[in-house]
Amino acid sequence: MIIGIEHHSIGGIVGTVADVKLIVATALKCVASSIILAHNYPRKSLEPSKANKDFTQKVCDTCKIFDISLLDHLIMTSEGYYSFSDEDLI
Repeated sequence: MIIGIEHHSIGGIVGTVADVKLIVATALKCVASSIILAHNYPRKSLEPSKANKDFTQKVCDTCKIFDISLLDHLIMTSEGYYSFSDEDLI
């Protein structure tokens, strides 16, 4: 059951900053047992960048401390989507 949708960052053409602490704090305030991250790519490539992979791992590690499951991180483009979970990166 989805208990909420929260926007944590609005970026520009070259990037954005998302704060792991704010993401996990929102999950804790909602008493969420799991979360899914999602963001769009302005480019057509579905391959996650190193920064995306590092960020996902950091969120995953932080969530584990609080017994919150990171179910997936989705990257969406006009061409389709990339799922970290489908690729066994979570």
